Amino acid sequence: MNITKAIIPVAGWGTRRLPITKAIEKCMLPIGNRPVVDYVVQDCIAAGITDIYFVISEQSTQLRDYYRSNIDLIDYLKRNGKEKMLPLIAPPQIKMHYITQSSYGKYGTSIPVGLVVPLLEENESAIVLMGDDGIYHKDGKSEVARLIEAAGDNSAMLGIEVPHSDVSKYGVIKANENGEFEGIVEKPNPEDAPSNMVNVSKYVFNYAALKMIEKHANLENIDGEYYITDPINQYIASGGKLKVIKAEGRYIDSGTTEGWLKANQIVIADMQ
Repeated sequence: MNITKAIIPVAGWGTRRLPITKAIEKCMLPIGNRPVVDYVVQDCIAAGITDIYFVISEQSTQLRDYYRSNIDLIDYLKRNGKEKMLPLIAPPQIKMHYITQSSYGKYGTSIPVGLVVPLLEENESAIVLMGDDGIYHKDGKSEVARLIEAAGDNSAMLGIEVPHSDVSKYGVIKANENGEFEGIVEKPNPEDAPSNMVNVSKYVFNYAALKMIEKHANLENIDGEYYITDPINQYIASGGKLKVIKAEGRYIDSGTTEGWLKANQIVIADMQ
């Protein structure tokens, strides 16, 4: 399957990381010397993605600033003999689109995807990845490429393995003997967990699945959060296939202070 488009939601307030996320957008929190979202973007580029759709808040400015050309900085580096640093600040050679999600409207993981689906071509598949966590490989290997390969003409999702003693903190993936998604058990007791593979919201969706997510996002009768897992379950019930594959790299997360510190330890160890 030739997939060239990715959807990266980054509109959340990052309330778990307040007060720092009052000044720094959640996706821009640094891991090593790069923002966490750039690990997601570089993974997409390595997989051949040519268009990224960022779903941003009305207040977002830092993400655009990071990925646009900075003429003054380029001039400064050239004038001071620091041309070797120019590749570090060069914008990626792909198309970046910015879609605004209102902070006063509906919320949940279905909403940003629903905003982008009308911009896709009919029968087109797309990657969906959250912008505040990623899968890290020291050698730059792409987990997105693995997802695309696993999906074929259907859909796929990435999971990470955690210790059985920790499964009660997560949504645990239930899959059949063929590795196909059957459901998610939210925060089960270890003895009741169907596996120790947990969902990290990294997907390939075919067009049928994307249209179901869009339809769910457009509903007006949901009280509370619009979870993407609801239309995923509808997709499975309609006969759709969602392959589950295990991440091969290290999970890096900026959503909690503990996770962010651990992610920095992983990346900085490889920088030394």
